[in-house]
Amino acid sequence: MGQKGDKQTNEAALSAELLVEKLASIKGITSKKMFGGHGIFHEGKMFGMVDSKGSCLFKVDPELEKEYINQGAEKHGKMPYYTIPADIFNSTDIVDWAKKSISIV
Repeated sequence: MGQKGDKQTNEAALSAELLVEKLASIKGITSKKMFGGHGIFHEGKMFGMVDSKGSCLFKVDPELEKEYINQGAEKHGKMPYYTIPADIFNSTDIVDWAKKSISIV
């Protein structure tokens, strides 16, 4: 997300709102402001995030990490979260990506 104390940005808020909207077909998706960004949750378990700059990311395990990297995702710092490439974000594939990340939390 960001560093503790980072200020909430308009980009982060808009990105979180858009991401939740894109995942509306999955019941139980919510977002919560955290460290200048947003945590993205499914039934209370965090599987994604939006950083303070508005980048959207999903959680990975070693298997998902390889798959996501092969499709252009990039690691976010030291955390097990990877960016959602624009072509995935702008397609219905984002729902499949989200479901995969949800399945590992």
